[in-house]
Amino acid sequence: MLAADSRTSTGAYIANRVSDKITRVDEHIYVCRSGSAADTQAISDYVTYFLDQHRMEYGKPPKVETAANFFRQLCYNNKNALTAGILVAGWDAIKGGQVYSIPIGGALLERPYSIG
Repeated sequence: MLAADSRTSTGAYIANRVSDKITRVDEHIYVCRSGSAADTQAISDYVTYFLDQHRMEYGKPPKVETAANFFRQLCYNNKNALTAGILVAGWDAIKGGQVYSIPIGGALLERPYSIG
């Protein structure tokens, strides 16, 4: 038996028009979430918290790759319990603009562009 369905889209139909699939996790880092809205929102909240801690500890903005690795760690370590595909994109002073894809299962793929 399943609890309430947390999907915001069903194919081409938008089931919940007030849901935002793009989430800001840091000043220059955003994620596009797909899969279970509850799973991806929770993961995004954790990563936002981790990046805030990272910024306070090191005194500088986090790298996009650091954010992507936080997402990868959470998705991979919980791959049997989550339905989450994440695209992480942003800009940092080290590598400039970057895009990372984290498909269901928790792999981390750096790409020049990505869709999900």
